[in-house]
Amino acid sequence: MALQEYAGAMALEVDGKEIEVIDLNVVTKTGRKLVKTMTRSGRAKGYSKGVAEYSLDLTVAIPLSGDIDWEAVDKSKLTIYPATGDGQRESYLDCFVIEIGNKFTVDNEGRRTLKLQSLRRVIE
Repeated sequence: MALQEYAGAMALEVDGKEIEVIDLNVVTKTGRKLVKTMTRSGRAKGYSKGVAEYSLDLTVAIPLSGDIDWEAVDKSKLTIYPATGDGQRESYLDCFVIEIGNKFTVDNEGRRTLKLQSLRRVIE
């Protein structure tokens, strides 16, 4: 059996500037909805197509200088690409920030948690 390679570390760019990411979580909602009908079978008959939604939750390190003004992030492009190897780049276009949080603890660096929404996803 051949050795299988899996996705590992990644890097993130916001409008061309690389960001120090601690954690990234991307959630895609397809927009499909179950269609329930009143029939004797008592079961759903299918689904309807809807509008896809892309949510990104980021945890980034807080730099002492050169930080991004996250409140002003609007119509931005976020690109995720493998830190090593030849993987595909994944871009989220027209991103905007919904929520910003800061966290400071004794043992770790200062962290900023961000919630973003994107209007489109593109595989490059």
